[in-house]
Amino acid sequence: MKADIHPDYHVTQVSCSCGAAFTTRSTAKNGVITAEICSQCHPFYTGKQKILDTGGRVARFQRRYGKATDSSAKE
Repeated sequence: MKADIHPDYHVTQVSCSCGAAFTTRSTAKNGVITAEICSQCHPFYTGKQKILDTGGRVARFQRRYGKATDSSAKE
């Protein structure tokens, strides 16, 4: 291996916009990283995930093909 080609890892403080903070190691020069979203506030990790209907696609589908009713499901 070549000498002195790898960056130095420093202890780095990562702070999120939600207020969560944790310590890791990184090559960041100033030792501080600011993140917009982290595992404590991301909807996938918190379980508060919302499914957004963009542009009324579900309503458009239901208008076009009709809602499934009990009588049509039995056929």
